[in-house]
Amino acid sequence: MTVLLALCGGLGAACRFALDGAVRTRRPSRFPWGILLVNVLGSLLLGFLTGLVAGGADPRWRLVLGVGFCGGFTTFSTAMTDTARLARERAWRLAAGNLVGTLATTVPAAACGYGVAGLL
Repeated sequence: MTVLLALCGGLGAACRFALDGAVRTRRPSRFPWGILLVNVLGSLLLGFLTGLVAGGADPRWRLVLGVGFCGGFTTFSTAMTDTARLARERAWRLAAGNLVGTLATTVPAAACGYGVAGLL
Protein backbone atom coordinates (compact mmCIF):
# COMPACT_ATOMS: atom_id res chain seq x y z
CA MET A 1 0.00 0.00 0.00
CA THR A 2 2.85 2.40 0.83
CA VAL A 3 4.43 1.99 -2.60
CA LEU A 4 1.10 2.59 -4.34
CA LEU A 5 0.50 5.66 -2.18
CA ALA A 6 3.95 7.02 -3.09
CA LEU A 7 3.44 6.33 -6.80
CA CYS A 8 0.09 8.11 -6.77
CA GLY A 9 1.66 11.05 -4.92
CA GLY A 10 4.38 11.29 -7.55
CA LEU A 11 1.80 11.09 -10.32
CA GLY A 12 -0.21 13.87 -8.66
CA ALA A 13 2.87 16.09 -8.39
CA ALA A 14 3.74 15.46 -12.05
CA CYS A 15 0.18 16.32 -13.10
CA ARG A 16 0.30 19.54 -11.05
CA PHE A 17 3.59 20.51 -12.69
CA ALA A 18 2.17 19.82 -16.17
CA LEU A 19 -1.16 21.59 -15.62
CA ASP A 20 0.38 24.63 -13.93
CA GLY A 21 2.96 24.88 -16.71
CA ALA A 22 0.30 24.61 -19.41
CA VAL A 23 -1.78 27.36 -17.81
CA ARG A 24 1.26 29.62 -17.39
CA THR A 25 2.17 29.12 -21.04
CA ARG A 26 -1.32 29.87 -22.31
CA ARG A 27 -2.12 32.65 -19.84
CA PRO A 28 1.00 34.49 -18.69
CA SER A 29 0.08 36.47 -15.59
CA ARG A 30 1.38 37.51 -12.18
CA PHE A 31 -1.70 35.80 -10.74
CA PRO A 32 -1.18 32.06 -10.13
CA TRP A 33 -4.09 30.80 -12.23
CA GLY A 34 -2.55 27.36 -12.69
CA ILE A 35 -2.16 26.68 -8.97
CA LEU A 36 -5.69 27.92 -8.33
CA LEU A 37 -7.03 25.54 -10.99
CA VAL A 38 -5.00 22.65 -9.56
CA ASN A 39 -6.34 23.27 -6.07
CA VAL A 40 -9.95 23.56 -7.25
CA LEU A 41 -9.74 20.33 -9.26
CA GLY A 42 -7.97 18.53 -6.42
CA SER A 43 -10.59 19.70 -3.92
CA LEU A 44 -13.36 18.53 -6.22
CA LEU A 45 -11.74 15.09 -6.56
CA LEU A 46 -11.00 14.73 -2.86
CA GLY A 47 -14.56 15.76 -1.99
CA PHE A 48 -15.83 13.15 -4.45
CA LEU A 49 -13.60 10.43 -2.99
CA THR A 50 -14.64 11.37 0.55
CA GLY A 51 -18.29 11.19 -0.48
CA LEU A 52 -17.78 7.76 -2.04
CA VAL A 53 -16.19 6.44 1.13
CA ALA A 54 -18.98 7.97 3.24
CA GLY A 55 -21.40 6.07 1.00
CA GLY A 56 -19.70 2.76 1.67
CA ALA A 57 -16.85 2.56 -0.85
CA ASP A 58 -13.61 0.92 0.23
CA PRO A 59 -11.68 3.55 2.27
CA ARG A 60 -8.43 2.44 0.64
CA TRP A 61 -9.51 4.37 -2.46
CA ARG A 62 -9.55 7.58 -0.46
CA LEU A 63 -6.20 6.70 1.05
CA VAL A 64 -4.46 5.94 -2.24
CA LEU A 65 -6.14 8.52 -4.48
CA GLY A 66 -6.97 11.13 -1.84
CA VAL A 67 -3.83 11.16 0.27
CA GLY A 68 -1.61 9.95 -2.58
CA PHE A 69 -2.73 11.58 -5.82
CA CYS A 70 -4.61 14.59 -4.40
CA GLY A 71 -1.90 15.15 -1.79
CA GLY A 72 0.72 15.31 -4.53
CA PHE A 73 -1.52 17.25 -6.91
CA THR A 74 -2.81 20.03 -4.66
CA THR A 75 -0.64 22.55 -2.89
CA PHE A 76 -1.92 24.88 -0.21
CA SER A 77 1.65 25.88 0.63
CA THR A 78 2.34 27.11 -2.91
CA ALA A 79 -0.95 29.03 -2.95
CA MET A 80 -0.02 30.82 0.27
CA THR A 81 3.58 31.41 -0.86
CA ASP A 82 2.20 32.94 -4.07
CA THR A 83 -0.06 35.16 -1.93
CA ALA A 84 2.93 36.27 0.17
CA ARG A 85 4.95 36.94 -3.01
CA LEU A 86 2.19 39.09 -4.46
CA ALA A 87 1.92 41.03 -1.19
CA ARG A 88 5.70 41.54 -1.14
CA GLU A 89 5.42 42.92 -4.67
CA ARG A 90 2.69 45.25 -3.38
CA ALA A 91 0.16 43.65 -5.71
CA TRP A 92 -2.42 43.90 -2.95
CA ARG A 93 -5.49 43.14 -5.04
CA LEU A 94 -3.88 40.08 -6.59
CA ALA A 95 -2.71 38.86 -3.18
CA ALA A 96 -6.17 39.32 -1.66
CA GLY A 97 -7.77 37.76 -4.72
CA ASN A 98 -5.57 34.70 -4.42
CA LEU A 99 -6.15 34.34 -0.70
CA VAL A 100 -9.92 34.79 -0.82
CA GLY A 101 -10.28 33.15 -4.22
CA THR A 102 -8.53 30.00 -3.08
CA LEU A 103 -10.93 29.51 -0.18
CA ALA A 104 -13.97 30.73 -2.11
CA THR A 105 -13.42 28.17 -4.88
CA THR A 106 -11.83 25.13 -3.23
CA VAL A 107 -14.34 24.72 -0.40
CA PRO A 108 -17.38 24.76 -2.73
CA ALA A 109 -15.53 22.44 -5.13
CA ALA A 110 -14.99 19.92 -2.33
CA ALA A 111 -18.65 20.22 -1.31
CA CYS A 112 -19.76 19.69 -4.92
CA GLY A 113 -17.58 16.60 -5.23
CA TYR A 114 -19.03 15.23 -2.01
CA GLY A 115 -22.56 15.97 -3.18
CA VAL A 116 -22.08 14.34 -6.59
CA ALA A 117 -20.68 11.21 -4.94
CA GLY A 118 -23.78 11.09 -2.76
CA LEU A 119 -25.94 10.89 -5.88
CA LEU A 120 -24.26 7.68 -7.01
